[in-house]
Amino acid sequence: MTGSPTDISLRLLEIFAAMMRNGTTVEAAAALGVSQPAVSAGLKQLETQLGIVLFERTSRRMMPTAEAEALFAEIRPMFSMLQGFTQTARDIRQGLRGRLRIIATPPIGHTLAPRALRSFLRERPGVSVAFDVRRLEHVLDAVHSGSADLGVAITMDRPPSLNTEVLHETHMVALVPTESDLARQSQIRAGDLDGRPFIGMEVDSKLGSLVRSAFVQDGVGYLPHIEVRYVSTAAELANHGLGNAVVDPFTAHFHARPQIAIRPFLPACPIRVVLLTRRGVPRSELAHAFVAALRPLLARNLHRVHE
Repeated sequence: MTGSPTDISLRLLEIFAAMMRNGTTVEAAAALGVSQPAVSAGLKQLETQLGIVLFERTSRRMMPTAEAEALFAEIRPMFSMLQGFTQTARDIRQGLRGRLRIIATPPIGHTLAPRALRSFLRERPGVSVAFDVRRLEHVLDAVHSGSADLGVAITMDRPPSLNTEVLHETHMVALVPTESDLARQSQIRAGDLDGRPFIGMEVDSKLGSLVRSAFVQDGVGYLPHIEVRYVSTAAELANHGLGNAVVDPFTAHFHARPQIAIRPFLPACPIRVVLLTRRGVPRSELAHAFVAALRPLLARNLHRVHE
């Protein structure tokens, strides 16, 4: 008893299509990566299910019948679609296609992340990116809610609801005018900045609180003449001669100008660049690729930031 044509498997149609394209069972088997008997058996099964003779068997070759030519014309577009589907799946698996949603805090989002994106996208024309730069609390919320695939932030915290991977550890640095006596020092202490114009971060921010603790530890008050929200603002105001500042090294080197010297700051204010991802959600190949583009920038001598 023959089966219903609606029960025909995709595998049998693949064997039929390979036979039509290659002309012999040997070549069809090689194209499919199966044995020649498997091709012959598949063709016989397909003919039985269809109730149609697809090939005229001769001593040397199997010649397709008119019915086979008509059926092949019907299924050829389907196999073209399948090939496209297979290629798309391969591109996604290799991180060459898809969409990646990234959110970063300003010290990374305004300095190294754009350079990592440039490298990441150069070889991935089929990839689109949603990129946002926000304060830490917004980064945490976005990753936790799933509206961002990954976050990159400067923080010493490890939010319990997120996966946290430390990408880089470093320290805050001081920005002082190159013409000042401070620039002749190999390092700047908080006490050295006491009584001088100082541009400070909001004390209720993570970095502002970190720097304030250093001032307290050095026995001086944290009294900024100008208080700002973002480290990039502090760096730019320092560049314009409005005071000294303490910022992260990424911002310092990105905004580096000849009139400003960058020096280690003491007491040391350690900071970490961390990767934040949602718990229970596997990291995509695109996420792996972006992190791979970011890592060498974090490790590289940041004096090369303006290439």
